[in-house]
Formats: sequence, C-alpha cells, structure tokens
Amino acid sequence: MANMEDYLDWRGDLSFLADPFNEIDNLILSELVYTDFDGVVPQEGLRNTVSVQDVYEKFFALHTEEEIMAKASSTKVAPFLLKRLVASRRFSTMRLAAYRNIIDEANQSQFAAVTYLLEDNSYFVCFRGTDNTIVGWKEDFNMSFLVHTNGQLLAKEYLNELCSHTNKKIRVGGHSKGGNFAVYASAFCHPRIQKKIECVYSNDGPGFREKVMESDGYKTILPKVVSIIPEDSIVGNLLLNELDHQVVKSNLTGANQHDAMSWEVLGNHFVYAEDTSKSSKNWDQTLKLWLMDLPDTKREAFVDVLFKVLSSSGAKTTDELSNDPLKAISEMMKATSELDPEDQKVFKEVLLKLANSGREAVFGKWVSSNGITSSLTFGKR
Repeated sequence: MANMEDYLDWRGDLSFLADPFNEIDNLILSELVYTDFDGVVPQEGLRNTVSVQDVYEKFFALHTEEEIMAKASSTKVAPFLLKRLVASRRFSTMRLAAYRNIIDEANQSQFAAVTYLLEDNSYFVCFRGTDNTIVGWKEDFNMSFLVHTNGQLLAKEYLNELCSHTNKKIRVGGHSKGGNFAVYASAFCHPRIQKKIECVYSNDGPGFREKVMESDGYKTILPKVVSIIPEDSIVGNLLLNELDHQVVKSNLTGANQHDAMSWEVLGNHFVYAEDTSKSSKNWDQTLKLWLMDLPDTKREAFVDVLFKVLSSSGAKTTDELSNDPLKAISEMMKATSELDPEDQKVFKEVLLKLANSGREAVFGKWVSSNGITSSLTFGKR
C-alpha cells in the first residue's frame, strides 16, 4: 500500500494554492525533522532561512547514505525525503529556519525543532520525537510522574520566541514525543500566539498528566488538535488526553506501526481504520491500570532504576546498545544483580504490577464482552 513517499510522487506537482495543506503534508514534515540539521539549517530566528535545495545539498555533502543507514532508528530514513521534496512542485520553494537540537543529560531532556516556511505563506513549527539518545528515552518515561518535563518547557519557549511577532498562519506538529511537545507548546504559549495557530498535529503522540488537561490553555487549544494514531498504537495511548483520535492503517504490525513511514495513504488523506485494534485497547487499559496503582514516588523510583540499568553498559545512544547487544545485555544483567536491595525491590514490584495489570485488563475485556457490569473505571483517553 502507498505511503508518504508515494504521495510526493503522485501529488508533488500540486502547489499549496491548488491543493491546500493536508494531514499527509503534516506527516512528511514531522518525519523530516528527524534529520540531523546541525551545520545545515541556521539556529537563529525566522529571518535567517535556507532553501530546501540548499539543505539537501549541504546535508548530503556532510553525510553519506552508508552512514545514515548504519543507524538503528526507524527514523533514520528521514533525510531521504529531501530528494523528493526538492523534486516536487509542492515543496521545492520551502525554506527552513531556527533549528535547535538540545541534549541535556543533567536536566534529562532531549529537544529538537525546526520551522518550515511554506509556499502558502504559513509556518509549520515542528518538534522532533524521541531520538536515539538514552536521555531522550528517559524523558519519555519521566512523563509518567512529572507534570511538565524540561523538553516540554523548551517547546513552549521555542514557540513563544519565534512566533511572538509574526502575522503568518501557524501550524504546529510532530511525531511521537514531538506530537506531545506540539500540543503542550500550543496549550501553554502566549495567548496571542495561540490565537494565530490554525491547527496542531499530534502523530501518535503520548498524552499528559491530569493537571495539564485541567489547564485553561489545554482546553482552549483542544478543538484545534488533530490526533492521528495507527491501529496498533501504543505510544499514542500513553497517559491521558481528551482527543478524538483519527485511526489510520499501517503496512506493519504491532509496535512497528509507530513508524510513520508505514502509514497508508490514498490521494491526499490517510487510509482510515474503524477503530484501534484489540491489542492496542488491551495495552491502553493495562497501562492505565498500572499507573493508577503506582504513586508518583514509585513511578520515579522505577524509572531511575530502569535507566540506571540501561546506562550500566556505558551506552549513550540506542545505536551503541545495538552495536554490541550481547555485551550490553551482559552489563545490564550484572547491574541488575548489583542493585541495592531497595532498588531491586522497587524494580521487581513495579514489573509484577505491570504483569498483573495486563491480566486484569484482559479479564476486564472479557467481562465487558459478555455483558457483565464491571466496577473498573479508567481515565479519559
């Protein structure tokens, strides 16, 4: 089935004036932001822009295809979109600006963003999802016990800094954690910027803590948010939100559907599914049951122990873990055995709760499907 690359082949000859910005354009730009634009796109504000043609030429002068494909991440192919964008009528006039890439181990945050200036005289402010850094993954887990992460705060600052004085239309988006950042930044940015935002795209992005959803800014931006998740979504079901998800089909299965390149496209829209899959619903309820039973202190303690074990291999990135997996596993098993008694207790207890929550979720589904009233209640999605 066709994907976003086929869309560029089919409809790349249509300008934004002929066919206005759509959900596939959003996904293309949300995938492109995974490209390492260091040394290619200026870091300054929106006045210092570079054409997509120059980005393409500079990037591939710095990086080889072999280097790109050697990475472990599913988003490693993002730079290859540049060739199709340059060749298309639709994106060939696009310009890029304000690239930021911040990895802060001390504050446990991973943040990257870029802003695109499109032919229709609008900005698409785009946030990157989780990259291949261990600290980036830890920030994802920190969302389970923090109301605001450092990455989310950086996203808000980025939007406030860049869009305070523009009169252009603004769209905001991202994939995975980038989708979460897009919604968060749009909810907590200055009200005058929020009024200029036309649409916010969250592409399989996780939700939030209750305090975020209770805020006035979140309630104000909610009608402008478009949430798109695949049938077997896992990430898009994390934590809580009040979004009506658009469910799309993927040519992959299970957790691999998080890869946006697998989402099926027909014309200028996705191929939609009726609902999320049974496995996605079970995982959703499992996590909600698990988190309901864990106080914030226990969540934080578990995350700290988990990443203490992951970091024991000395790896800073998932690529480093995958380069020598046997060594990494050996080091992590050793680190697990050497945890102090309290850490071992937390680690085992929380994993056991996860297993029990999974069984309870499956049982709850059986109860519901057989018309039996259940006393279980879950938070809003």
